[in-house]
Amino acid sequence: MPLGTVDRTPPPFFKQGPSALSKLLVLSALSALLMVVDARRQWAEPVRQAVATVLYPLQWVALQPLHATRWMGEYIGSLQAALKEAEEARAELVRQVQRAAIVEHLSQENRELRSLLGMQERMPTQAQGAQILYELPDPFTRRVVINVGQRHGIQSGSAVMDGFGVLGQVTRVHLLTSEVTLLVDRQQAIPVINTRTGRRSLAFGLSDHPTPLLELRFESVNTETEVGDVLTTSGIDGVYPPGLPVATVTLVSATGAAGFARIEAAPTARMDNALHVLVVAPAGQPHQDGNAETVR
Repeated sequence: MPLGTVDRTPPPFFKQGPSALSKLLVLSALSALLMVVDARRQWAEPVRQAVATVLYPLQWVALQPLHATRWMGEYIGSLQAALKEAEEARAELVRQVQRAAIVEHLSQENRELRSLLGMQERMPTQAQGAQILYELPDPFTRRVVINVGQRHGIQSGSAVMDGFGVLGQVTRVHLLTSEVTLLVDRQQAIPVINTRTGRRSLAFGLSDHPTPLLELRFESVNTETEVGDVLTTSGIDGVYPPGLPVATVTLVSATGAAGFARIEAAPTARMDNALHVLVVAPAGQPHQDGNAETVR
């Protein structure tokens, strides 16, 4: 066969079109042109809306497993929270029933002992209302000033209460005003009794703590005191009348200092927000007529 008649063109399988770089440049220019035209004419907006409408059912179906998983997680979390609250409510109910039974038993026993010993009922306690004027600007003590003093018959050592419990003790008396040292002051101590166990102890102030707290010191690591126990004045010091609410135990730990347990209690009185208080005469003081109001 003559050489001139031979087809020198490559077969179709080996034919090459435009190079990859040329295609990239052409497509990039076309994309930029389309974006500019769309930005100016907004011609692709109907296309996007149509595509979004078509794809919405697919998106909805794809998101259902995620929504179902989230719903199940929330349902299980709420169910666990409800079960925990129910368990806490049952435990609190049991504690309240036990406490009520103990209080009723102690009250009945007290009445029987008084009847057997022929003891008289406690005499009315002399008390007088007052208002807190301001707190002393001393960073090392916790004291407030009230608007009654010697002229009103106030005596040093008198207990001061708000509507919730013992707030402190009158430590300095002036003619028209008096200074009250709060229970949470570090130099203040008050004898208390645990209404559940009947154990007597001393509560000291923790003025360096961020929140107002009291501390029961010299308690054995095997103490029967529990969180939630109510502390009241024991009256053994002859200053505070017995039975006044003082604090509620918030922490019981066996890792205290010097081999004693660490017990903290939150005062029932509002140490930082009290405005009006009641000044109670020291225990054992005979009732006197005057400006003071007798509280039964």
